[in-house]
Amino acid sequence: MNLPFQLRVPACGLLTLALSLPVMAQMPQRQPTPNDTLQSPRVLNDKRIALSIYAPKASEVTVSGDFLSPAKPLSLAKNEQGVWSVLVGPLKPDYYTYTLTVDGVRTIDPKNPVIKQGISSLENVMTVPGDATAFEDNQSVPHGEVREVWYPSKSLGMMRRMHVYTPPGYEKGATKYPVFYLLHGGGDDDSGWNSIGRAGFILDNLLASGKAKPMIVVMPNGSMPMNNKTGGDLAQSMSAMRALFADELLKEVMPQVEKTYRTLNNRENRAIAGLSMGGFQTLDVTLSHPELFDYVGVFSSGFFGATIDEAETKYAKALQDPAFNKGKKLFWVEIGKDDFVMDANKKTLALLDKHNIKYQYKETDGGHTWINWRQYLHEYAPLLFR
Repeated sequence: MNLPFQLRVPACGLLTLALSLPVMAQMPQRQPTPNDTLQSPRVLNDKRIALSIYAPKASEVTVSGDFLSPAKPLSLAKNEQGVWSVLVGPLKPDYYTYTLTVDGVRTIDPKNPVIKQGISSLENVMTVPGDATAFEDNQSVPHGEVREVWYPSKSLGMMRRMHVYTPPGYEKGATKYPVFYLLHGGGDDDSGWNSIGRAGFILDNLLASGKAKPMIVVMPNGSMPMNNKTGGDLAQSMSAMRALFADELLKEVMPQVEKTYRTLNNRENRAIAGLSMGGFQTLDVTLSHPELFDYVGVFSSGFFGATIDEAETKYAKALQDPAFNKGKKLFWVEIGKDDFVMDANKKTLALLDKHNIKYQYKETDGGHTWINWRQYLHEYAPLLFR
């Protein structure tokens, strides 16, 4: 009797099944596909990038990313093997994010393991190498450490996380350092500035070249949990989220940092800056508590929508204080010429001008992207604690 399998009872008494050779020979073998050798993205010599995905049953594939201007998705073309591809560029050397959409479903490139994480989405990251990215690359210089720090937040009633950069030599020394609170934008979390923002590498390279002073950089999670306090219309929701973040920063993050790390705890040694939503939060904290920070940076931001109407009343004390300017060694505002928040930015500057608040302003090329924000950090950090 030829059984399809053999029963073997080992000495330990456990029963195992061993397939006989005839049965194994009859098992269907997996057929190779183009996906086995597919590479994506591929950087070509002319700085163009080939993006590809194997999706033989799909009827439409598009790609969107911060390399597109205007931000309109590109369609991929399908070949006879079921591989969809598109060439983009040539692109300037930099780090870019992108996502694919397959038959209406947003997805990441399965051949690219480098991703940027958000609070509800993922994006792929691709690199076009070149001299222009040296300031943000992982160079052969002394490196600091970036830690994921968990702490209990009484304000929010939950565990929260922040990323903290300490400069090279921190662990072996006893020096106290100034602190820079660096805030991300909407849709991101505390990992944003460290991953796609490359803050750790930017600081490492600045310190190695002597262009910045050693500092601790704190990257908190500015995305607040949605609950009944943050509901309602847009203006009410923004106001509630703003208040939650201010409590989280002032009552939880700053005390935790000053208790845990060797910090210089005075306004002369504190800086704050943020992009987009983080810039809005920076404005709120700075004008509500002008005594906390001598260095302020607002990237691609302003008072959005109805918040500009309430700003003059909400921040009347700071706006009308003739000593406000004396308490700020730096009030830096920077934005791209094509940024969609330019109107909010202009209205915010008009409010500051009305009350004689002094600031430094710079417009760059580009829009509301990390391509600009990494550059802004590279420009802003060397100005701190001078």
